[in-house]
Amino acid sequence: MSSLPRRAKVQVQGVLPKDEFSSFSELSSASEEDDKEDSAWEPQKKVPRSRKQPPPKESKPKRMPRVKKNTPQISDDSEVAVKEELNSSVAIADTALEDRKNKLDTVQTLKTAKTKQKCSAQPHAAQRTKKLKVDEETSKASNLEGESNSSETPSTSTMWGGTCKEEENEDDFTFGQSPLKKMKTETCPQGQPVKFPANANNIKEEVEMNWDIVQVLSERTNVEPWVCANTIRLFNDDNTIPFIIRYRKELINNLDADSLREVQQTLEELRAVAKKVHSTIQKIKKEGKMSECLLKAMLNCKTFEELEHVSAPYKTGSKGTKAQRARQLGLEGAARALLEKPGELSLLSYIRPDVKGLSTLQDIEIGVQHILADMIAKDKDTLDFIRNLCQNRHVCIQSSLAKVSSKKVNEKDVDKFLLYQHFSCNIRSIHHHQILAINRGENLKVLTVKVNISDGVKDEFCRWCIQNRWRPRGFARPELMKILRDSLNDSFKRLIYPLLCREFRAKLTSDAEKESVMMFGRNLRQLLLTSPVPGRTLMGVDPGYKHGCKLAIISPTSQILHTDVVYLHCGQGFREAEKIKRLLLNFNCSTVVIGNGTACRETEAYFADLIMKNYFAPLDVVYCIVSEAGASIYSVSPEANKEMPGLDPNLRSAVSIARRVQDPLAELVKIEPKHIGVGMYQHDVSQTLLKATLDSVVEECVSFVGVDINICSEVLLRHIAGLNANRAKNIIEWREKNGPFINREQLKKVKGLGPKSFQQCAGFIRINQDYIRTFCSQQTESSGQIRGVAVTSSADIEVTNEKQGKKKSKTAVNVLLKPNPLDQTCIHPESYDIAMRFLSSIGGTLYEIGKPEMQQKINSFLEKEGMEKIAERLQTTVHTLQVIIDGLSQPESFDFRTDFDKPDFKRSIVCLEDLQLVFTLPGIDSSILQGFITWLLWTAAKKWNQLGQTLVLELLWIPQQQVRRRPL
Repeated sequence: MSSLPRRAKVQVQGVLPKDEFSSFSELSSASEEDDKEDSAWEPQKKVPRSRKQPPPKESKPKRMPRVKKNTPQISDDSEVAVKEELNSSVAIADTALEDRKNKLDTVQTLKTAKTKQKCSAQPHAAQRTKKLKVDEETSKASNLEGESNSSETPSTSTMWGGTCKEEENEDDFTFGQSPLKKMKTETCPQGQPVKFPANANNIKEEVEMNWDIVQVLSERTNVEPWVCANTIRLFNDDNTIPFIIRYRKELINNLDADSLREVQQTLEELRAVAKKVHSTIQKIKKEGKMSECLLKAMLNCKTFEELEHVSAPYKTGSKGTKAQRARQLGLEGAARALLEKPGELSLLSYIRPDVKGLSTLQDIEIGVQHILADMIAKDKDTLDFIRNLCQNRHVCIQSSLAKVSSKKVNEKDVDKFLLYQHFSCNIRSIHHHQILAINRGENLKVLTVKVNISDGVKDEFCRWCIQNRWRPRGFARPELMKILRDSLNDSFKRLIYPLLCREFRAKLTSDAEKESVMMFGRNLRQLLLTSPVPGRTLMGVDPGYKHGCKLAIISPTSQILHTDVVYLHCGQGFREAEKIKRLLLNFNCSTVVIGNGTACRETEAYFADLIMKNYFAPLDVVYCIVSEAGASIYSVSPEANKEMPGLDPNLRSAVSIARRVQDPLAELVKIEPKHIGVGMYQHDVSQTLLKATLDSVVEECVSFVGVDINICSEVLLRHIAGLNANRAKNIIEWREKNGPFINREQLKKVKGLGPKSFQQCAGFIRINQDYIRTFCSQQTESSGQIRGVAVTSSADIEVTNEKQGKKKSKTAVNVLLKPNPLDQTCIHPESYDIAMRFLSSIGGTLYEIGKPEMQQKINSFLEKEGMEKIAERLQTTVHTLQVIIDGLSQPESFDFRTDFDKPDFKRSIVCLEDLQLVFTLPGIDSSILQGFITWLLWTAAKKWNQLGQTLVLELLWIPQQQVRRRPL
């Protein structure tokens, strides 16, 4: 990127795109001509006219570098022109374009001359052929140039101008490049999302179907179509959910993260169905079985179940359906005549005594019946009618104990599904956890499950078909009407009913799995956003009996100060108390964190007793209990071994327990989310969906909290939106090699971090200004000048005149570093120009960010002008302006997690007698407690009827949201 101020860049962007894109297209067409020339000569070199004459030695690499060598020079010249005359953007653009065209003509002339020289060594005919090709392609290039200059090129600031590019390599993304490359990759340079055209809902998918993906997505997610269209475009442009939620709110109508994630998952499902449909179509076409009717039916499929229903008869190895065999006998004409011209139909004319299936009238009637049943079952209007009918009628799902041998099923498994051995519930009112439980019982072969559709649905369906959809177009004799009725009954029983059952089961299972995953995500978010307890020295305790309680004391900066093992429950409690007291006094530690594993309650009672006796005086010691789920798995992981080398895994668990209170987010991201244990039926759901959702929730939490890039760990950094493991590793390596980051723009120097990644992650990365000021003062005193890097902030920048090295790298411009106070806020760099203009309007400065004076100025200005008028004046949106106001108002050390639940520190509440009426304590929905109460009420309700038992147990069920706070 260039080191121009943001305002200068915006001026250039309005002029450069139209002609510069044409210049680049000319240059690319010139290189394509070179390739075409080589390809044109290859056949002649293989078959020369004279065998003795060797083919000319031509090598592509010798010619290609000429074009590549001139390309960066053109870019550098245009950039120098922009830097020298900052205020005359139009003249700059014209001069740059003239230079580009002149150099392009020079390259084209040299290439043509070189081609003619090489052609002189060939026979006359071959030389004439190549010359014609060169002239032809040269004229093509000139035509392209004229077309690109005359045609209107869309603005590069338009967000949806084209498909999203892949991440640029280090060699392609340099700080010495022209503003053109910046404009091609940056969307919304002024912080204002581009408005979409009137036909914004028309989105072209890679795989074309007979249904509109925006409309179907809107119907399935209950989101407005325009929001769905915007969301698809945002995801197509590789935007992350945290970035969209914070910086593109107006495009998604303020959807929350969970709703946006649901839209994303549904979109992926629809695309997967479309991809599967087209692969199936290609497969059937290769086998020569494709027909126009079948193609239309397959392109209408919206689910995998519909596709399976349509394509099943055409699978490889299939014996074929009854309808296919009847069609092979030539009875399809009779079936269509029964509907279109029943008066002219004579089934007796189809009798062939020597042909099996046509030998008798009854065989012919059965064949016609099978064809009609197949036509009915694959008709879109008929299936839509029966689906709508089932939505308004009673359809229930039933489960019962499977009739299997007791040897094949474990008795313990049978007892677990006692509730569902005689279970029945309407599909519209059944709970998600019940569906997952029934599915698990069916997979274990303990339960048999079926969907029951009432006979009234079937009768109304058949009546509608005969009177409306499948009514013959004329008088039909009674024997023909009987065939039609039998076809309807056969179609419903043999084809439509199994299809409906599969669809209902698949829909219920899919919704239940999504709800289970969403619940896991909500619980995980609540756990990750637990309020931290900074600035304390903590003692972590991993309780145990035989192997003792593992202790770890950590500093306020999470450094390990001491580790030890004490045996509190083996008759040595009094002697170990002296050791614990000595450790607490030596490290001035007054907070104990106990894991909730084995021997947790005994360890809690031990510390509570010592605290009540004032044993740790003069320290006022308190304790809390935290979940240790996943601590054991993390303690033996490569990450823990790298972070705490040489430390016993048992002691690593104690360290992890203490850090979960000090900074829950930074510690819990090290553990795989599914090991934290806050989900429901997590092993029965799609593991791909579960992992994607949980990773997205972690990314959302880490991004919204933000990280200080100069002190955060690699594990935490890789969960920032737009970053991954490799980029996080490169950032840490750059920090260790070059020192701390002075401002956000330095991120562009990191290997593998291109413009798109920078756009996604920049707003979630913080740079502590106090730390940077201290570092800058130290560097200034020691060297007098700070090492230069590229910066494009609104602060004053002084450009040095150091010569650039010949080697191409990501550092092309050397400037004097200055910290930017906006880098400590949630304001995105794309909105820095708007933030500076807003500060000028209110009379504030960058050094007042987060102070009460700034808040007073903002409030008075908003009362005077109003949010909408200010946004209109600044040419931005209300949502972007709100982000700017929040960033300027929040103090430097602001952390929104302080509004969430905090760990409950206590001293002596270990039994019911210690409770008082004013106490509010955190609780956990324990499965053991639920099981005990369930057994107790079930025993008391044995005399009730089955319905009464079901109602009692349904009221009793509580979701396993283990992090939900409940007052006792």
